Amino acid sequence: MRKRIFGKKLKRNINQRKALFRSLMGSLVLYGKIRTTEAKAKSIKGELEKLVTAAKNKEENARSLLLSRLANERVVEKIISEIAPKFASRPGGYTRIVKMGPRVKDGARMVLMSWVEEVAPTSFKEPKRKVLKVSGVSKGNVKIAGKSSEETKRSGGKK
Repeated sequence: MRKRIFGKKLKRNINQRKALFRSLMGSLVLYGKIRTTEAKAKSIKGELEKLVTAAKNKEENARSLLLSRLANERVVEKIISEIAPKFASRPGGYTRIVKMGPRVKDGARMVLMSWVEEVAPTSFKEPKRKVLKVSGVSKGNVKIAGKSSEETKRSGGKK
């Protein structure tokens, strides 16, 4: 008997489910649309709309509420600065779910979940990564800060 139990388990434990929903909601906020299964889309729709409403009403604890549920500063900032103002006059129903047909591999019903109003996807500009180059690397000849491999072996790897 399912008494007063809300939502679906999606064959995951509570922590996996929270992480999945957090990831799906963050992706929808950042990219504007996501392709997922119908059950997952229906599971996050209500939670996401509550978060947008809280950001839209400019509640005092809206930022901390969003951070606790989404745990990503970039996602929270986009909801507060871009998405909530677009839906200022709308009383609810911020997302739409469009059915796409079954997935080829397992037949799961796939949907495209997007915002009702057009939201531009976030462009990511990652900083260039520094590549660490090790000089003098060949069989047994490793230099550590100017020491030869024999000096390193004698000192036990310490400077």
